[in-house]
Formats: sequence, C-alpha cells, structure tokens
Amino acid sequence: MPPNDQVPLQDSDGSSEPPASLAGTAPARLRSTDIARLAGVSVSAVSLAFNARPGISDATRKRILEVAEELNWRPHRAARALKGANNDVAGIVIARPARTLGVEPFFAHFLSGLQSRLSNEGIATQLLIVEDTEAEVAVYRRWAAENRVDGLVLLDLTVDDVRPRLVADLRVPAVILGGHGAPLPLSSVWVDDHAAMTRILEYLAALGHRFIGHVSGIPSYQHTRRRLRAIGDARESLGIDIASVATDYSDTQGASATRRLLEASPRCTAIIYDSDVMAAAGLGVATEMAVPVPGEVSIVSFDDSILTHLPHPPITALTRDTYALGTLTATELLHTMAERPEPRAVQAPTPELVVRGSTAPPPRRP
Repeated sequence: MPPNDQVPLQDSDGSSEPPASLAGTAPARLRSTDIARLAGVSVSAVSLAFNARPGISDATRKRILEVAEELNWRPHRAARALKGANNDVAGIVIARPARTLGVEPFFAHFLSGLQSRLSNEGIATQLLIVEDTEAEVAVYRRWAAENRVDGLVLLDLTVDDVRPRLVADLRVPAVILGGHGAPLPLSSVWVDDHAAMTRILEYLAALGHRFIGHVSGIPSYQHTRRRLRAIGDARESLGIDIASVATDYSDTQGASATRRLLEASPRCTAIIYDSDVMAAAGLGVATEMAVPVPGEVSIVSFDDSILTHLPHPPITALTRDTYALGTLTATELLHTMAERPEPRAVQAPTPELVVRGSTAPPPRRP
C-alpha cells in the first residue's frame, strides 16, 4: 500500500501512469489539484515534489515534474495566488541594452504615465530588462506559469513578431504599444509613424531641401519600417533623395552615423533623427566638425523632450505627450484585464511638428 502522500488514481487497466501527451487537457489557469489528477497522485505529493521534500519516491517526483513541465506549470508564489486572487501587478519586459534605456527620455515619460494610471487602481508595475527576445519570451512563460502578473504591456513590436500570439496563447491579458491599426492577437495602442515622418519630409522639402540624411533606429522594429516606408514614398512624391543609416538608438551610434553623413560627398543639407538622444549627439558632432546648424545642415528629431530644448540652437522636433501615451496604454490594459474584450486597435494622436532654431532653408551652392 503506497503512503498517504502518493495515492495513485488508476485507469481501468490498473495503470497509474498519466496519458502520454497532456497537450490541450489543461484549463486556462492550472492548479496543483490539476497536476495531481493528471500525474495520478495526491495534492500533498505535488507539494512535496516542488519543495524537494522527502516522503515520495524518486519515480513519483519525476512523474509530477514531467507533467508540470509539459503543461508549463509552476506553483503560485503566494497564498493569495494559490486561491486564484489577483496579484495587482502589471508586467513589462524590455529587450534592449540597459545602457541605451538609461538615457532615453521616451521610456521614462511613458512609464511614468503608465504607472500613474495603474497606481490609481492599486496596481503596481514590474519592469524587467533583458538582452534579447528569446529571454523576453522565457520571462512571459515563467510569469504565466507562476501567475505572477495580471497583465502585460508589450513594447518594440518587430516584423513577424512571435510575442503577440505567444502571449495570447498564454491567456494573460495584454496590450501592445505599437502596431499599424490592423487586427492583432492582442489589443494595441498605436501611432501613425508613416504620417508623422511624412510631416517632417514635407516641411523640409518646402524649405528647399532635396538631399536629406536619416539616422534611424533598429530596422526590425515595425515603427522603424513604417518610417522607412514613408521615406520611400516621399522620394517620388516630393522629389527628394534620402540616405538612411541604421543604429541601436544609442548616442554613440547616433554620433557615428552623423559623422558618416556629414563626411559624404555630396553632403546632405538636413538630417532626421529617430530619437532625441541621437539628435543631441548629432548636433554635437556637427559642432565638432565646424558644420554650422542650421547654416549648413538642418537637424530634426522624431521625439521631443528636454534634450531638444536645452542645446543651442534648440532642435526642431515632432512633439507628443508621451506621458499621456502611457496613461492611454494603461487605460486600455485595465479595460482588457477587466472585460477580456475582442482585440482592438486604439490610435493615439499623431505627433505635431514644432519648428525651432535647428532648421532653415539649405545653403546656396554653386
């Protein structure tokens, strides 16, 4: 007779082994009772197996862990989670180098707006920075298995991104910041980057610029692709030539790309930057190279923060309320967590161009 902590639930043929494949047998939120039933043991045996305590055989422990692994299940970390209660936590995982995030104003403003709105509902934010998408996906799986968070915000949507479908399959309420307005497996809050880039290009073309440089962000990001698509459309419609240089959004690569553009022949008469950090770095390079701004080259930034206000000359930029973008995303996440609606796309306002001292008509050349 087996001990009380290991009471097999036998099949009709007398076997206590679980089915060969458990895929599709689990409910949306597994409990220890489900693991016990599928492994053919008692609930106390599941507890002993995951706490590495004596009282069950090695074979039983192995069977329990194999069932849990196949179903991506982990014990909930708190008693309230074990009872099915909410954690009052929203999770964000950012797969970018920490050194670039540390100086990027966009994320600080966005996260402030997001947390402010969530805090009003008593929900905290758990932020984790990882190095790549593979690590990010592993975090989502772990958080879902451990019932760690009640909702997720996904950032930096990439081309052919696997994360929306993965998170939808994990059944964790989530909202994407990004997208293009088309249906996605998850709800999204998106900005029309194509229209925003077109505003910059039309402004520079109206000033008379015909050869323009572009210091872009990471090419695999969907919002970068939409900006590049706007550039491609403008080449023909506005009669301008544009050279794009890809970067990782860091000031180092932004400065390097600027130097490359200013050393080219013929030299562009205007440069567009995909972030304020890179625009400020580019202005510094132009000053170092004795290229007057805006006398010889105009500078425009795609974002607008204190970094565009402080330099001399102040930098022309597309401005938007990034704090409000964070609150809008939080509001949509709260709606998704509460109602579990069909996925929808919520469009945020398109940024407006604010003209400052860094732009002027191109210099006259022979």
